[in-house]
Amino acid sequence: VITVIGCGGDRDKTKRPIMAKTACEWSDRVILTSDNPRSEDPAQIIRDMEEGIDPAFKRFTLSITDRHEAIKTAVMLAKPGDIVLVAGKGHEKYQEVNGVRNHFDDMEELVEHFKL
Repeated sequence: VITVIGCGGDRDKTKRPIMAKTACEWSDRVILTSDNPRSEDPAQIIRDMEEGIDPAFKRFTLSITDRHEAIKTAVMLAKPGDIVLVAGKGHEKYQEVNGVRNHFDDMEELVEHFKL
């Protein structure tokens, strides 16, 4: 299982390390990324998530701020039989950054990259 996960900005910061820790415990590889950073710095959100990662899992974890690149990397790492789990945004078709909602659809990204 290769998991792509992010935490939303302007939300409960105490959950960030817990979410990253849980993703690492249930995945073979984890890619931490942006998920609606809103008014927060996406890199800081990822640093908050990284605090929950046990040193034993660090070598199986990547941090890629750009969600497009994170999903692309997950697909590139996947081998036949692997599962790529993109968590966080669900049905949302946008990425909210500094009050602006930009079109972004996880499913479209997956379809695009699996075609490569």
